[in-house]
Amino acid sequence: MTSQLLPSAPESANPATPSRRTVVLAAAATAALVPIAALGAEAARAATGDAPSFLHGVASGDPLPDGVLLWTRVTPDAGAVPGSGAGPAVTVGWEIAEDKAFSRVVASGAVTTSAAHDHTVKADVRGLRPQTPYWYRFTAGATVSPAGRTRTAPAAGTSPAGVRFGVVSCANWESGYFSAYRHLAARADLDAVLHLGDYIYEYKTGGYPEAKYVVRPHEPRHEILTLADYRTRHGTYKTDPDLQALHQAHPVIAIWDDHEIANDTWSGGAENHDPATEGGFAARAAAARQAYFEWMPVRASTEGTVYRRLSFGTLADLHLLDLRTFRSQQAGIGSGAVDDPERTLTGRAQLDWLKAGLAASQATWKLVGTSVMISPVAFGSLPAHLLEPLTELLGLPAGGLAVNVDQWDGYTDDRRELLGHLTDRSVRNTVFLTGDIHMAWANDVPVTAATYPWSRSAGVEFVVTSVTSDNIDDLLHVAADTVSLVAETAIKAANRHVKWLDMDAHGYGVLDVTAERSQMDYYVVSDKRRQDATTAWARSYRTLTGTQKVERADQPVR
Repeated sequence: MTSQLLPSAPESANPATPSRRTVVLAAAATAALVPIAALGAEAARAATGDAPSFLHGVASGDPLPDGVLLWTRVTPDAGAVPGSGAGPAVTVGWEIAEDKAFSRVVASGAVTTSAAHDHTVKADVRGLRPQTPYWYRFTAGATVSPAGRTRTAPAAGTSPAGVRFGVVSCANWESGYFSAYRHLAARADLDAVLHLGDYIYEYKTGGYPEAKYVVRPHEPRHEILTLADYRTRHGTYKTDPDLQALHQAHPVIAIWDDHEIANDTWSGGAENHDPATEGGFAARAAAARQAYFEWMPVRASTEGTVYRRLSFGTLADLHLLDLRTFRSQQAGIGSGAVDDPERTLTGRAQLDWLKAGLAASQATWKLVGTSVMISPVAFGSLPAHLLEPLTELLGLPAGGLAVNVDQWDGYTDDRRELLGHLTDRSVRNTVFLTGDIHMAWANDVPVTAATYPWSRSAGVEFVVTSVTSDNIDDLLHVAADTVSLVAETAIKAANRHVKWLDMDAHGYGVLDVTAERSQMDYYVVSDKRRQDATTAWARSYRTLTGTQKVERADQPVR
């Protein structure tokens, strides 16, 4: 890669930062993009002829005080579709500017890509100013990509008035449309969007949901196993206009969960992997991870995983976890292995890294991106007709032991060590941000759930629902807020640290962080099966500094 850093314009020339408390349409960042419904050579030729093209949008991610990671994928000719291994090498230029007209370009460079990288492009740009909006674009020959908007993080040692993140997880292409992404793209008040995993799904068409409930089929139609398969599936997702708009409007900070590889992935296998018919799991996992890093605006950690740390001045540190690469196999039904200290969710090195980072952090808030729920939850008080669909949705043991062994509940020694560390070291203001289970929750995180609220809370947890992936009303095929209300009441009664949950909605969260509090505003979309779905605010919960507990807020942050 070659690059050139140009002198910055004077401070007075920098465009005014959008209001931190006003939601406006980000017109430049969410301009309509032409969706490419199919990924074959014929569709590419119809869209672009023989000229290079940018069919999969642009993206940025992992903002630093002095830099950001830029991403795109170039289609050099009609045959070079994702996963094909075809197409010539091509040099792609990039530039980043202080204005959307690109009259004040501050950095530029070029990257040569080829079929070896599925024609994806990454540029890790440094030398930028902190807490500053920038615009970026790519060129290939005479073709210019759409322009994206990004933003750098606050400088180390500074105290920003606030930071605000969109928060999403679990976007299944076949389950519906990505309206939640469109509504987040239309907000100009976000510093970044945090994606907590299940960005893609690996199933065959009709594998999840059932074929008769598929809204739109993905590609390839079979379950993905090979590097070409994973590249093709990522390419399918990146043609969605709402997903393109999200990436075009905001930097995205992403971690993976299981479906980026296979359902209920652990270090040596997955529930949705049969070595007898699908080959060795290590090869599949390696292919999935390679495609992920090719197609996502994510910096790999030194171990080639997604656990890493980003800082937002002295206001917040964001600790991002990888809870699939190092975990032991999920416990068997009734085995008692959930409490085995030899089993791990995080792996020793990652848990030590997290503990050290939390204890050393000088930030007011310690945000932890965890792909699976850390709060303990007992489901045993539920009636059978509700426990059965939850067993399917959450992977609960079918034999009646109502513990979700895929979450931290299945690895209690890691959780005990982490929560004990938080309390022993007096680490305050820890907020766990979670996806995975297709429901919205607001929880205290008790050290000892059985005696709560008379025992301590080590932090709080905000869980966001899915963008589209099925939840309980989808599985039961009933209207929202009907039978699920019984389950919600029973779960809250059996788990006194659970302050709120919504088992029906689809949507996203907006986390607003100030020195005084961290507040999650929960938004729901009207119908995931409609491309024109509207959005509405549902609930808000916050935690005040020093309390380690959640409380309801009367309205969303403006």
